[in-house]
Parts: sequence; structure tokens; C-alpha cells
Amino acid sequence: MNKQLIFVKRPVGAADASTWSLETNPIPELEEGQVLVKNHYISLDPAMRGWMNEGKSYIAPVEIGAVMRAGSVGEVIKVKNHPTFKVGDFISGHGGVQQYVATDGKGYYKVDPKLAPLPTYIGTLGMPGMTAYFGILEVGKIKEGDVVVVSGAAGAVGSIVGQIAKIKGCTVIGIAGGADKCKYVVEELGFDACIDYKNEDVKERLKQECPKGLDVYFDNVGGEILDAALGRLRMHARVVICGAISQYNNKQNMRGPANYLSLLVNRATMQGMVVFDWAERYGEAGQQMGKWMAEGKLKTREDVYDGIENFPETYNRLFSGDKLGKLVLKVIED
Repeated sequence: MNKQLIFVKRPVGAADASTWSLETNPIPELEEGQVLVKNHYISLDPAMRGWMNEGKSYIAPVEIGAVMRAGSVGEVIKVKNHPTFKVGDFISGHGGVQQYVATDGKGYYKVDPKLAPLPTYIGTLGMPGMTAYFGILEVGKIKEGDVVVVSGAAGAVGSIVGQIAKIKGCTVIGIAGGADKCKYVVEELGFDACIDYKNEDVKERLKQECPKGLDVYFDNVGGEILDAALGRLRMHARVVICGAISQYNNKQNMRGPANYLSLLVNRATMQGMVVFDWAERYGEAGQQMGKWMAEGKLKTREDVYDGIENFPETYNRLFSGDKLGKLVLKVIED
């Protein structure tokens, strides 16, 4: 049988256990050209909150009654005349929050568990890593000597953004919640400094850490922290809008930036980015980041929890901050 998390109610504000229903259904039968994947791990990402909303976005909303959308990695256990995948292949794609998925393989790609643990393929070598790579290099356009500030610095995307910026010769200041996360960001990931937004004045610390301003701000949180960063822009600075997790659960309208005129004064740019725009280059990014990992220049960390039935409480760790690195849920039953 197949345990599946079904999306049953669009949340207003924060999602809770009533947003989904855990169902047990028969494992799907294959149609011609399909494979059956036994999911091992699924990815939990802040973007999930946006996928639950109605309205226009970069991707269609999850439909009521559908399996909750999620990135996944698992093993092909059955094939019906598929041109690419065979039994025993490990593949990653958007298999949803369920234990088994029948798919034609579109959007899936092979991974090698001998080269990296499976959770890494939905973390640093998956969508979060691709987001970090193209966001900081292609949108942020970093160059050696830049001062780079990254919010959500201990998270799946921010932790990789900062490390890539260090590899490229930048000064990197992180912003994270709590002394333990800041210590991790500096001592393990190699950032030059980290600001604890829960216990420190972000504006004042940015003045101390970026006395001459910043060249690139990579934003994962929005709200007051985005405003503080906008106030420290240097001439021709670049602001990368990747996410706004501080605003996702608002019951009212999202708060926009108050300091946006700093963009005008400093001839700066603010650009949104969605990783799917670079889908054709994922292989390039994965190869380069795999090389950096092998050389010890890029560290990865997955925070793995167990049990599909624990999805709601694990999902909420995205917003409580009770996690470190990439949040992953193991759905295979040993």
C-alpha cells in the first residue's frame, strides 16, 4: 500500500495538520512508458507555502485533493517499457509526499548513491543547491572582493550561497537566528561574520560589518531584514530576491520594502529569481558543486526526520527555525 499526504484545505496564515490528510491507497499500476519509484526521501522547502495559494505564480498551485507537491529521491522498482530508466536506478524529481509514485520520468534525472548520500541530491545537489549556484553567480554577479550579505544563512540555500561567495573571493556576512546557528555559519561554513537577528540589532551590526556598504544582498526572508540591507547598498549593488519566509504566513498583505529608494540613489538593481529558469544548466552546476565538495571547499548538511506521518510538524520547522541546513523527511519504511 501507498501512504500519501493529500492536500485538503488552503491555509490562511500558517499551515497546520488540518491542511493535509494522510491516506493509504493501493500502489499505482503502471501505464506504458512509466516507471514505479519507491521514494526514500522528500524535500521540505519554504516554497511549499506559496504552492498552496491560489492565484498566478511561477508554478500552478497544488490542487485540492492532490498529493502534496515535493521534491523527492528514490529507487525505480518496476518499469513498463521506459526508454531511459531501469529497475535499480536511483532518480530524483518531484514525486510528492508519498511512498510510491508512477511517472513517465519527465523532470527526473539519475543520481548515484555511491557518490553522495541520497538526501544530498535534494539538498546541495538538488533544487536548493541549484538555487544558490545560479542565484549568486548569475543574478548576484559576484566578483572577487565583493561584500556579500546573506539572510537565512544557516538554511539550505543561504548556507550554499555564502560558501560559493567565499570560494569566489568575497567577504561574506550571514544573518541567522540564534547563537548556535551563527556559530555554525562562521566556524563550520567559513563566513566572515554572522548577525543573530533574534538577539542583535541587524541595522547596527550591518553598519559594523559593512562600514563601506555591501555589493550583493541575497534575500531569503524579506521584511525588516530586507529593509536593513537596502539601507547599506553601495553603488551598483545587486539585490537577489530568492524568498521571503518572514512573510509567507501573513494573514494580511505581504509587507513590501520601505527603503526601496536606495535602489535609485545607488543605481542598484533588485531582481527576483526562480531556479527553473536554469534547468538546462543543472548538470553544469551539479558537476561544479560536486567538485567543490570533493575538494573540501563546499560543506553540506541535511537535517533528516523520519516518517511520512510526521510531515506537518516537520514542515513547520521551516518557519520556527528549529532546523539546521536542508530539511528532509525520510518516507521509506525500514
